[in-house]
Amino acid sequence: MGDVAKDLISGTVGGASQLIVGHPFDTIKVKLQSQSAPLPGQPPKYAGAMDAVRQTLAAEGPRGLYKGMGAPLATVAGLNAVLFMVRGQMEALLRSESGDSLTVNQQIVAGAGAGVAVSFLACPTELIKCRLQAQSALAHSGSASVAVKYGGPMDVARHVLRSEGGVRGLFKGLVPTLAREVPGNAAMFGVYEALKQYMAEGPDTSKLGRGSLIVAGGLAGASFWIFVYPVDVIKSVVQVDDYRNPKYTGSMNAFNRILASEGVKGLFKGFGPAMARSMPANAACFLAFEVSRSALG
Repeated sequence: MGDVAKDLISGTVGGASQLIVGHPFDTIKVKLQSQSAPLPGQPPKYAGAMDAVRQTLAAEGPRGLYKGMGAPLATVAGLNAVLFMVRGQMEALLRSESGDSLTVNQQIVAGAGAGVAVSFLACPTELIKCRLQAQSALAHSGSASVAVKYGGPMDVARHVLRSEGGVRGLFKGLVPTLAREVPGNAAMFGVYEALKQYMAEGPDTSKLGRGSLIVAGGLAGASFWIFVYPVDVIKSVVQVDDYRNPKYTGSMNAFNRILASEGVKGLFKGFGPAMARSMPANAACFLAFEVSRSALG
């Protein structure tokens, strides 16, 4: 089996593991990101992450925490397979001789290249996921978007294709998606390699145990969000914004308006759930990838 096929299969297994572990945290993150600032004298719909969890469970049951999972689950093979496959091909291009270990800087470049490629798959998937996850928060805000009720991922896709500019509508938020994925993946893969080499006390990391891979993967995932979280907030609010009566004219307008109305903290709404998700979800992803890749030879 060729390296490309091995990376595709292993990336799929890793992505599925990441999604199953991390999706409930992601749902809470998007709910917090997409709720509007409350009117003077009124409380926000969600007082915080735990309040969002309680309200979601009370109103929708445990299934509510997995809302929007259909879209990323249906495309998880594509997203993570492309991410790890492109990263593998970038590694091959950067490697001076076959079998050589890459430096941390080379892994950063490989991660950035993989981030560019995966953005074009991630953008429509994220749009569908965020629309489904944010429905209850938008209902409380009185947004015009709430006039559209989605029955599931395919319903979102059909509505966007029919009423929001066709295929182009599915790529709403592509710029902030690129601005998230490129530096985020550069940081994640760079940190992952740096931690592995630190724990292995050298460039040969092939003998590291699963515990070390879990730690490295978890911390690498956390680094992704630390570097790009405000961009993710902008992406989410742009993607759930109403098409006919938009609140924001674009990514920079969204950034400026959030900063003006809510301050810097508005750019970090949902940061707690994102960080709580990143470590176990990415630990599961990298461990599953490494174990699968090793099993394939």
